[in-house]
Amino acid sequence: MEGANMTQGTFPNGLAHLDELEILVVVDNEIDTLSSIDQGVPQVPEIIQLAARVPASRKYEGQECKRVFDQLCCGCHGLSVLITGRQGPRQGRMLFDTGPYPDIWLDNAQRLGIDLSTIEYVFLSHWHFDHSGAFPEVIAAISNARGAAGLSPPIIDLHPNRPDQRGILVPSGVMLLLPEEPTFEAIAKAGGEVVTHDGPHPVCGGFFFGSGAIERTTEYETGLAGHHTFRGDVCQPDPLIMDERFVAAYVPGRGVTVFSACSHAGIVNACLNGREHFPNTRIDLVLGGFHLAGKEMEQRIGATVRDLKDMIDPRLVAPGHCTGWRAKAKLANTFAPGRYAPSVVGTLYRLSAV
Repeated sequence: MEGANMTQGTFPNGLAHLDELEILVVVDNEIDTLSSIDQGVPQVPEIIQLAARVPASRKYEGQECKRVFDQLCCGCHGLSVLITGRQGPRQGRMLFDTGPYPDIWLDNAQRLGIDLSTIEYVFLSHWHFDHSGAFPEVIAAISNARGAAGLSPPIIDLHPNRPDQRGILVPSGVMLLLPEEPTFEAIAKAGGEVVTHDGPHPVCGGFFFGSGAIERTTEYETGLAGHHTFRGDVCQPDPLIMDERFVAAYVPGRGVTVFSACSHAGIVNACLNGREHFPNTRIDLVLGGFHLAGKEMEQRIGATVRDLKDMIDPRLVAPGHCTGWRAKAKLANTFAPGRYAPSVVGTLYRLSAV
């Protein structure tokens, strides 16, 4: 454990106390830069960020005119979030997943003005192509940028139990396959320093926390129905997807933010697990895919939203990716106004210590 950035004795894992946590969504299923933000919600739409950094192209009656609508990011089925923690003069920056397509990630990163050389850590939530597919190419781009800046290669944090391929057996009898997972060799060849973890551990010099296997507590969050895993030619049912991990960050006065990319373990279980690691601390922002889409998974919407509200009580919910519109509608009806801040491409959250 790298202790320079750690605050010892507060939590068993020694998570740093951050002065500010900044979250930028690079890849998600949805774009929405026009919807209004509720008062008090620390969320900045993509178009507002663009307007702040794009120079004026003309003037009208003394007012600056800025061309922004041809510079908006693109959405796709996947998730990637850039997380920045600041503690005094120090900063830690990590990438949580990359999404499936390197061209989408690289194009969005350019449109968002991301300096790739500042990304020192890349964390994979779980082995699913919509989160891991772009890993080799994105890591190569980050490694090249860091090398050009005279910086060390990024650390690539992976679960050691890698499958070859995964898919979902649907009621019709067809298995809908994800593409094959990138290999450890391909990821290492891209230029990153690969480390593997299957248990809880500090991330990015202690700025963040990576979970191990997520304990299954609720009776209704029973995994992804129909999910199967291939290793070579051997295929087995694998609804629990035990390689899934979340990331957490702590901001004093606000609480612990939980990043759960797909919530195959259940978003309530992920939050309960986060609470176990950081007892007597409020859950602040819950961001990611809640995986409540599809007929089987949609049966869990009512219980999930109920327990998020009554048992977890987060300050903010930011559902995205695989949550599904039915669950988003229920979450919005429950947490808006003031506590609903959906994850969409290009949106920025800035959480400051109180």
